[in-house]
Amino acid sequence: MTAYRLAASAEMLFLDLPFAERVRRIADAGFEVEIWDWTAKDVDELTRTGATFSSMTGYVTGTLADRDGAAELLRTAEQSLAVAGRLDCPRLNVHGTGLDGRGLPVVPSETVTPTMWLAAARTLERLAALGERAGRVFTLENLNTAVDHPGTPFARAADTIALVEAVDSPHLRLNLDLYHAQIGEGNLVQLVERALPLVGEIQVADVPGRCEPGTGEISYPAIAAALDRLGYDGVVALEGWASGDPAEALERFRAAFTTTTTTTPAR
Repeated sequence: MTAYRLAASAEMLFLDLPFAERVRRIADAGFEVEIWDWTAKDVDELTRTGATFSSMTGYVTGTLADRDGAAELLRTAEQSLAVAGRLDCPRLNVHGTGLDGRGLPVVPSETVTPTMWLAAARTLERLAALGERAGRVFTLENLNTAVDHPGTPFARAADTIALVEAVDSPHLRLNLDLYHAQIGEGNLVQLVERALPLVGEIQVADVPGRCEPGTGEISYPAIAAALDRLGYDGVVALEGWASGDPAEALERFRAAFTTTTTTTPAR
């Protein structure tokens, strides 16, 4: 039996239902639940669903690498921590910069300067300190810039790994998104091996299309076998669309990550 737990994003499944009902459907199927922008949700209604919330967006507006943007990110991170306390949600997710409703960076940066790297590390140190005081963990997510998030700074998994290592706090971890990493970098098993000591959670979807495992090119049973071999005991979350029926998509996701008989090829 695997040691890790499974979650799914209520933002991307059962889209014809009210949000709280999406949460209930996912929880009733035996998964933890992830949400994005809490400001658009009835938080009291979410607490009444009885769901276990695994992750939520950890800021409303702001950026990592400029003074005004960092102040705004930290201010709204404190607001997010208060909501996380109400939902008993342990992890709060952030990105290299604020994203708009289409997933595009509010402040795009085609070139990331050394000054921006230093500013981002300082902002993340302060964010980790907020997490420590609240007993929560912030996670920094890698994104892809080729398909979904062009112009986002600090987007590659290599970038997020470097920043999390620089901060060196248990209250700042990686949200290692393997969908984004496949598009941007590939070599996923080796990436998991490299990043796992820094991981707060792992998110998955298949490529292309960002649907459930089994709909594209990624061998998720091989990823599951690697996680099992490495002793990962955190959360693996489906952050993807359903290719058809959402309940069937959840079952395909579950099957990919509970069948770990696939062996990792010899090197």
